[in-house]
Amino acid sequence: MTDIDIKKVTLTEIDQLQKIGRQTFYETFSAGNSEQNMKKYLNEGFSDKKLTAELNDKNTEVYFATLDNNVIGYLKLNFGPSQTELQDDKALEIERIYVLRDFHGKNVGQLLYDKAIQVARQKNADYVWLGVWEENPRAISFYKKNGFVEFDKHIFKLGDDEQTDIMMKLELKETGDK
Repeated sequence: MTDIDIKKVTLTEIDQLQKIGRQTFYETFSAGNSEQNMKKYLNEGFSDKKLTAELNDKNTEVYFATLDNNVIGYLKLNFGPSQTELQDDKALEIERIYVLRDFHGKNVGQLLYDKAIQVARQKNADYVWLGVWEENPRAISFYKKNGFVEFDKHIFKLGDDEQTDIMMKLELKETGDK
């Protein structure tokens, strides 16, 4: 799978972003959540209005992973005040890395992750952080393999269900670096 391209998403590609976002979220989380909560989240979290605001936000970047011009995964990064929580100017948040189920285990997630680290270094971030559902062992294992450590927990609401996300971070700069 060496022909995978990583490219920044533009506003003209909002339909593709909405499609990949809904599909990958559903594939990843539908088994562990009610249909009602999934439907509500997919409609609200991937609405035209929300995605347009995200793509117009100068502190958010979204990237597609494509193979033969087909979107097979995506990455969403947040900086400064657009981070979902910490809002630390010295940090970059990976809000989403999602890959179509058919492409799991084919290095697509790693390529998107590598892009996130590249952007973090370009932005001179001290660390990268993210939240991952405590019931998603595949993702937790992926981030641990890439050097992330747990540092806190937070609540993520999916419809009327409050779920616990493990917050993880990766230091990019050694303490004492100037």
